[in-house]
Amino acid sequence: MSRISWIRREWPLAASLATTLAFLIFGERWLADLGNPAWFGLMLGWLFGAILVSAFAVVRHAEALAEQVHEPLGTLVLTLSMSGMEMMMITAVMYAGSGESSLARDTMLAIVMLVLNGLVGACLLLGGLRYHEQTYNIYGANAFLAVILPMAVLGLILPNVTVTTPGPTLSPLQAGFLIVMSIGLYSVFLAIQTLRHRDYFVSPESPDTTEAHGGEIHSALYHGLLLLAYVLPIVFLAKKIAAPVDYAISVLGAPAPLGGLLVAVLILSPESLAAVRAALANRLQRSINLALGTALSSISLTIPAVLIIGFITGRTIILGLEPTAAILLALTLVVSIVTFALERTNVLLGAVHVLLFFAYLMLIFAN
Repeated sequence: MSRISWIRREWPLAASLATTLAFLIFGERWLADLGNPAWFGLMLGWLFGAILVSAFAVVRHAEALAEQVHEPLGTLVLTLSMSGMEMMMITAVMYAGSGESSLARDTMLAIVMLVLNGLVGACLLLGGLRYHEQTYNIYGANAFLAVILPMAVLGLILPNVTVTTPGPTLSPLQAGFLIVMSIGLYSVFLAIQTLRHRDYFVSPESPDTTEAHGGEIHSALYHGLLLLAYVLPIVFLAKKIAAPVDYAISVLGAPAPLGGLLVAVLILSPESLAAVRAALANRLQRSINLALGTALSSISLTIPAVLIIGFITGRTIILGLEPTAAILLALTLVVSIVTFALERTNVLLGAVHVLLFFAYLMLIFAN
């Protein structure tokens, strides 16, 4: 690869590093007063754009790494990359922002809604419109749901009804148990996905098919180093974007869950495009692996991460959802069970999930 072509391909690295340097030097002054609407929009848009282009680059290099290990390990690399970014962004914003004890809850709900409704719905809808029906490996989807369901209920609904502590929180004993259970269940799932039942997560029609990366593939070390180079600015800029997000919520009166939705959009946008492209190419299995894998790793890894942060910092972590959000989550889980009980998907199933996603967006602004 020539130097010019490398610069053209990796221009987001220069943009993210320049943004990081600018906010490292001038960030406190720029973000001190956001009262001017134009200045507020510029700061939020600049930070959002810089993080977004870096996230796309992270996914590009993660996909290159995935090409070298094939399915289902390839999808696992992608989903773990997304979950790693999510945990780092949540941690950074929690340390930098205010009113952040519920950010992890709002982000996990946003990711579940975006993935199980928005992304799954878009893939099934677009794939159904193009191919009428699509097939996938039902055993893999059921394995994902078998872990997603208990973790979503125990982590996001159960804290509302426990009486050991007031409010939608968990006692230290309950939090410790949930940490162990989350890590344990996810570890068992990884053993199933990568060792004992790899065939569950490969399309029965084309078990050796992998999606083309569409770019040059280099060594694992090359892509790994560039992946880290893109991730580090994301962590720093996540702390800075906490200021305009907090301002929008506390001063402008924006709904609190909007912060979680913003983090989820930043994390999921690159993977969402990859999943939709796979569905349009009639590779629904890859779309399902990406979507359900992201939801599972988000819940199973973010819950223990934020609870451990709570233990270390002494901060109370709010996990329990509001009643309307809890009902919507329960409905989403039930509909997902029905959807993935069938070996073929169609437009109707996609439309149901998409409309549930719109219901989630509506309830953010009109709860």
